[in-house]
Amino acid sequence: MNRGVRWLVPFVALLAAGCSESDEPVYPEEPDTSVMSTEYDPTLEPAAAALPLVPADATTLEVTDFDQLRLTLGFGSLDHDSPAPERARFWRALSGAASLSTGLLRPVADELATYDFGQDDVAWEATYAGGADGWVLAFHEDAPLAAIQRAIRDGVGPLAGAVLDTDRALVTSAPPPEGEDSWAAIEEVVGLVGQEANTTYVERSCLAFDTVFGEGMEEQLAEAPRAALKSLDPLEGFAIALGTDLATVRLGESRSDAFDRLRLAEVMPAIRPEFGAGFARGVADPSTGRLGYDLQRPTAAVELIRDQHLPFAVCGD
Repeated sequence: MNRGVRWLVPFVALLAAGCSESDEPVYPEEPDTSVMSTEYDPTLEPAAAALPLVPADATTLEVTDFDQLRLTLGFGSLDHDSPAPERARFWRALSGAASLSTGLLRPVADELATYDFGQDDVAWEATYAGGADGWVLAFHEDAPLAAIQRAIRDGVGPLAGAVLDTDRALVTSAPPPEGEDSWAAIEEVVGLVGQEANTTYVERSCLAFDTVFGEGMEEQLAEAPRAALKSLDPLEGFAIALGTDLATVRLGESRSDAFDRLRLAEVMPAIRPEFGAGFARGVADPSTGRLGYDLQRPTAAVELIRDQHLPFAVCGD
């Protein structure tokens, strides 16, 4: 089955260990996303490909690359025609992997079976929220588009009211925005994506202290953590790309506070699950504004993202 021209790229983040300022992390070559068209490009990695489809008013974006997950979990040849037990094994394996979605269409799998398509036909999925809420499903190019259109017309589950783009095999919860009204026209956002990952989270702001560490905890800070908070530069957004073993955080280029943000988890109040349960052995590169971590337990990392317990993304004092 031809699933387009994207190839599996090993999810490599920071290759050096340790977090002292004398370390020199090594990063892989990555596509230049500093200038990006506002037109949809299916050859880009999903988080970058999704940007033209996300309204500018949205504040968060979650992207799950199911094709990448199939490859990294050992189900690279899996598709809609694979035996049901094999497809079920993949979804069981997904429960322990780095994934921000378990599949938008899975709750209506039985209904969609009569249309002869389902979640196994989805290459990647994105959801956005904040000032605008919605989602995107990118189907494999051999998906039965006529059947998908019937399911939309019949109002099956989340597909009720959706829009099918037959030329691009995309289904969106609403008509996509015009190019200049999308995230693809926001330079700061474009620079946060572009790396192959199992799942990617993007936030267009920093996180409030009470959100990260708990309400009222800031008033109880000792002198050292309060000084660490004051040392932070403003943060206008960040992205987290989770792979199989590694996680990469992007804060934007030229972050003089990269090491300070890396160390926040060590000096600030404890959170649950512990930050180290998901992200460990961090390193930083101030020039690119990237932090890299060993991905300890994917489900813990996902929980920390869901709860926004992310010390490196806290707003400065």
